[in-house]
Amino acid sequence: MNENTRKFIQIGSIMMAAAVALGAFGAHGLKNIVDAYGMEIWQKAVNYHFYHALGLLFISFLFTLNIDENRLKKAGYIMFTSILIFSGSLYIMALTNIKWLGAITPIGGVGFIVSWMMIFYSLKK
Repeated sequence: MNENTRKFIQIGSIMMAAAVALGAFGAHGLKNIVDAYGMEIWQKAVNYHFYHALGLLFISFLFTLNIDENRLKKAGYIMFTSILIFSGSLYIMALTNIKWLGAITPIGGVGFIVSWMMIFYSLKK
């Protein structure tokens, strides 16, 4: 197995486990702590966390194709970092109601877009 494949299966799996745990925490542990708006923010964070954790697993399998591995690896790390920035800022905002964290969230969103486009451009001709 390619080392990059192994690495991104590991990162993606950890991120998936974290998304499940944070989703369950939101569903069961937060309902009496945060208001409806906070729950909506939390759910958005969990959804994007899940989508992009699956994206990391997808990246792990792309290493088996004729691909620019360097660009693909960068895409994976950008996607991972973007989960931390996008979902992380929303998780914290939902728990603390610190509104200015919403200004950080789009940085993660742009990172998601960049990582998906880097996957596209990692295909070799």
